[in-house]
Amino acid sequence: MKVIGINGSPRKGWNTDLLVSEALKGAASKGAETELIHLYDLRFRGCISCFGCKKKDSPGVGRCAFSDELLPVLDKIHHCGGLVLGTPIYIGDVSSSMRALIERLTFQYISYQKEKGAYFDRKMPVLSIYTMNCPEEAMKNNGYESMFARSGELYNRLLGGPSKSLAVNETLQADDYSKYEMSRFDEAARKKRRDDVFSQELKKAFDLGAEMFKIA
Repeated sequence: MKVIGINGSPRKGWNTDLLVSEALKGAASKGAETELIHLYDLRFRGCISCFGCKKKDSPGVGRCAFSDELLPVLDKIHHCGGLVLGTPIYIGDVSSSMRALIERLTFQYISYQKEKGAYFDRKMPVLSIYTMNCPEEAMKNNGYESMFARSGELYNRLLGGPSKSLAVNETLQADDYSKYEMSRFDEAARKKRRDDVFSQELKKAFDLGAEMFKIA
């Protein structure tokens, strides 16, 4: 099994990247081959609605037809055995690059044929990791859990499932808060949470990777 991990954050070596990497380490501990891809290293755009993936009598039906730096990544995902999607929550949603990936990844597999459910013909487990500044209570009050559930249902329907998610709250935003206009936040409390709680979240990511992507 090959498991692809996607870091949908522009920041390397930070919260989202670390969690995705731990999930991949968990998968590797059970025998999976893994690869980490940083979305913000690539030049690409979201779906342009060209319908190339649904053109009649095309050998590429069910596959994205738009050629840019994301296309080889979509090809890798198409042939892999598991997927880890990690993204920060920015302005109440996934990062712009992750949104573009999700459009391109999922639309190619959606079938408009009555006799065809989806163009992806096997089951692929998907682990979604979400990192955010807001506390757990605010996450619930703002309806984020419903958003995460809808994404999971989409992956189950188009990629066969199973899908699971991990939400990580109140993440550390910077090494030195004094350099930024960030007086609303308690730097000491965030750093303590980083030491006490984030380490537990890393273990959760590792355990989920080991559980979801183990080789039978």
